[in-house]
Amino acid sequence: MVDDSVAAAIVTIMVIPQSLAYALLAGLPPEVGLYAGMVPPILYAMFGTSGALAVGPVAVVSLMTAATVGEFAQTGSAAYLDVALALALISGLMLALMGVLRLGFLANFLSHPVISGFVTASGLLIAASQLKTLLGVGGGGHTLPEMLHSLWRELPGTNLITLGSGVVTVAFLFWVRQGLKPLLKQVGFSARAADLGAKMGPVAAIVVTTLASAWLDWSAQGVKVVGSIPQGLPPLTMPSWNPALWQQLLLPALLISIVGFVESVSVGQTLAARRRQRIEPNQELVALGAANVGAAFTGGYPVSGGFSRSVVNFDAGARTPGAGLMTGVGLLLAALLLTPWLVALPLATLAATIVVAVLALVDVGTMVRTWRYSRADFAALMVTLLATLLVGVEIGLVMGVVVSLLMYLARTSQPHIAEVGQVPGTEHFRNVLRHQVLTHPALLSLRVDESLYFANARALEDRINEAVAQRPALQHVVLQCSAINDVDASALESLESIAHRLQEAGIRLHLSEVKGPVMDRLQRSDFVTNLSGQVFLTHYQAVQALTPQ
Repeated sequence: MVDDSVAAAIVTIMVIPQSLAYALLAGLPPEVGLYAGMVPPILYAMFGTSGALAVGPVAVVSLMTAATVGEFAQTGSAAYLDVALALALISGLMLALMGVLRLGFLANFLSHPVISGFVTASGLLIAASQLKTLLGVGGGGHTLPEMLHSLWRELPGTNLITLGSGVVTVAFLFWVRQGLKPLLKQVGFSARAADLGAKMGPVAAIVVTTLASAWLDWSAQGVKVVGSIPQGLPPLTMPSWNPALWQQLLLPALLISIVGFVESVSVGQTLAARRRQRIEPNQELVALGAANVGAAFTGGYPVSGGFSRSVVNFDAGARTPGAGLMTGVGLLLAALLLTPWLVALPLATLAATIVVAVLALVDVGTMVRTWRYSRADFAALMVTLLATLLVGVEIGLVMGVVVSLLMYLARTSQPHIAEVGQVPGTEHFRNVLRHQVLTHPALLSLRVDESLYFANARALEDRINEAVAQRPALQHVVLQCSAINDVDASALESLESIAHRLQEAGIRLHLSEVKGPVMDRLQRSDFVTNLSGQVFLTHYQAVQALTPQ
């Protein structure tokens, strides 16, 4: 309990500026960020399985919220908040339903290259969206070209005080990330204390710039400040029940739900593994769903588990979900006691906080490693990245998923089919193109390194037909099935056709090393009964029986 209390106090101090900043990123009033950080973590603590995951507003989900809600309402209007509340409710219901139906596997359709490209592009978009605030000018747009064009048009109206304070804050926060921790360790702080102290940099920036803004009356000189923030508990809100609106929000809500879930589970599993613990993904869906539903009815917007705050929560000693509950209570107290002191807080300070936080999302290292390892995965990454930057976050993510699936189909539709021979003096069989092995002209051994399904069944037919035409002495074809995990109905028909044509040519078809589940399915058909050859337990037994010489 003591560890959870300490962690909650530290995380609360950290997430106050984050919550304010991410609400502005989502196009909402700053207090909405505080509201989104109060009830959701309490509800997550009731249903979640991670002791360290800190739930609340996060950068990528905030960007996706702004891109979605901006299509239906004007930023700053009452209708804008209504759409955000409806989006949170739909997302929460989707997550909870997915958890009840145990559909956590759907997140697997977002491959790591797609996620990496999407997160990197989102980081660049978020940073670009904050340039107007750092310059003190207007602007807008949801794609990188729109943002840069709008910024260029507004550039002559730059407020020099805003620009100066913003640049200094950005520089300070970058220094805090890189230089403060070593400095604190040099003067005697423990590694843990120095690390936590470095993470408090945004709080120090807010305190200093707020005091400077109030003392020098920056607002009278054109510097945009937070202004009056409602003091008190979060309001009880009723999301819109407009069926037409809900229908239009279904796809964006699904994408937000999946992205938020992937981020949360990735962070939760990473932190749990450090303590040799585990989390339950489907229960996490239910917990995140409850958190988002709670946000919808208490003036918030879609939330998820945040990486930075969760790491701080973990490092500060959080042991149970109770730390999240205390964090929610801490933000409630902050809304009651601290909001009057934030009136003079420059928006440029919050923008600087966002820029420094999200640039860490730009993962060039993963891009380089993916390029070296797989050109196809790199193509999916770049399609996602460029589409997100140039077209929009929702279309970019969808395009990344579609490209990944198409590449998977293309790859598996041309399976690797190796002719194998016996390694001399052993019972092992290897590719004839890679090893010195023994073969026999009357026997063709093929190993199919892929499950057989409708897209690749014809490739096996073509390979066998080609081999039969080239080998007049051929009497037996043995399919080594050790890598085949499934055979669908189309592939079964193809196998039946292969067996029939081989039999007409006086050649017998055999199988070896068929996995149990695959064999169970084959035995439910007439294929095994009508097979001209045999099914062998091992490939060595097949070769010994068919070509003993």
